[in-house]
Amino acid sequence: MLPGAQHLQNVHPLVIHFPIAFLMGAALLYVAAWLLKSDRFAHSAFVVLVMGALSLTVAVATGLYAEQGVMLSLSVREQLLRPHKSYMLATLALCTMLSVWAILARPLPTKGRGLFLFLVLVMIGVMTVGADFGGRMVYDYNAGGNACRQPIQFTQ
Repeated sequence: MLPGAQHLQNVHPLVIHFPIAFLMGAALLYVAAWLLKSDRFAHSAFVVLVMGALSLTVAVATGLYAEQGVMLSLSVREQLLRPHKSYMLATLALCTMLSVWAILARPLPTKGRGLFLFLVLVMIGVMTVGADFGGRMVYDYNAGGNACRQPIQFTQ
């Protein structure tokens, strides 16, 4: 049914784009809610943040599950996989904290709103850097696929 998926070593690449889209969307909606003083945008941002948190949990879980089986040389694991994992676990921690905060102060905190919005943007930055490490593994070193002979050694 999905012929492109037959080359995947695991399902992680199929789920990672959901949290990226949801969390970027939540950040955009939260900033719009703040700038426009819109409860509608704030409620939408809240829902999208929770969807992002749930999908990020699935993405991190599938990544941790796939970690041992992915065919990468030790140098690529050290230079790319380790930082990717660290950044994405940090993203999950930030996302979890922000989601709990948002649930307790629905939909957008009134106390500490500036800090909340700042941390949402920090989360996006951490996620972006982590995703870049993951992208390098996929596009530079064929992580997750079997189109090239493995392992490919890390190069600068």
